Amino acid sequence: MANESMKAWQLPAFGQATLEMSERQVPRPGPGEILVKVAAVALNYRDKLIVDGKLLAEPPPRPFVPTSDMAGEVVELGPHTRRFHLGDRVMGNFWTQWLDGEPPRAMLKHGLSLGGPLPGMLAEYVVLPEEVAVAVPASLSNNEASTLPVAALTAWFALVEMGRLRAGQTVLVQGTGGVSLFGLQFAAALGARVLITSRSEDKLARATALGAWAAINSSNTPTWAQAVLDSTSGDGVDHILEVLGGDNLCQSAEALAGGGRISQIGFMSDTELRIPVLPLMLRRATIQGISVGHRRAFEDMNQAIEQNGIKPVIDSVFPFTEAPAAFQRLEQGPFGKVIIQVRD
Repeated sequence: MANESMKAWQLPAFGQATLEMSERQVPRPGPGEILVKVAAVALNYRDKLIVDGKLLAEPPPRPFVPTSDMAGEVVELGPHTRRFHLGDRVMGNFWTQWLDGEPPRAMLKHGLSLGGPLPGMLAEYVVLPEEVAVAVPASLSNNEASTLPVAALTAWFALVEMGRLRAGQTVLVQGTGGVSLFGLQFAAALGARVLITSRSEDKLARATALGAWAAINSSNTPTWAQAVLDSTSGDGVDHILEVLGGDNLCQSAEALAGGGRISQIGFMSDTELRIPVLPLMLRRATIQGISVGHRRAFEDMNQAIEQNGIKPVIDSVFPFTEAPAAFQRLEQGPFGKVIIQVRD
């Protein structure tokens, strides 16, 4: 390649204040690897936890390049590659070891995920094993595609891969972050009725415009489970994307329909879960832990995105030079995804 050096954002120490631009050599792909020219990076709440040093039990070596999500173009092929060609647009699958089926046993102990503990995507060029790369849906821009690897796949895996969502069922999503809005869009496209909670009337109105069937202001109605029951004639909902954890799980259990399912996705409120036993037992409920998903489900999801004309919801786009500002926007509670555009 003509360009032998590149820029990357790195953490010499944990904490957003330490995030710094660095210059380093463009990596070279080895056997079975591809070099990707990064076009866009999307931020997840997980990235904030990694940057703040609050997620990984064993910190990765520093300086460390953060973030998990990206879309870009294949610009160099290592020896023995077969899945992609120069010029293809790709994303990276978050769990590098999980291609299909059950997660490899080693992943439970030493999960190798992009953006921690493995090096992240906030750089002008990255190397990926070709088995980890996934083709970008043709209908999406690079900015839009960069939002898919974690948030979209988490929602899809919870509702479709594990939840077997059917038309006519009801789904509750909490808040208006990336996972929840993708959950809304997927569920609505598949013929489900979607209820959404938020503390913002403006965000609820925007979610309704995206296809939400019912909107509940959880500031005005802190015991929102009763509002869910009222909206469903006392039936409750079939699927809940639980992103808060802590005591919020009590409300989720009360809002479930018989045989309903809670997908435990986030812990924005608390890392400990508290739930009353009786609602869980009486409703014959299932609680399923969700941690993104495998490559095959990613590819299935991309087909559904194309078939249903789904467009990711983007809150804001920051230039590569303003990555710290993008993290600040993430902390403010965006409506949809925050993007760092690495190149035009």
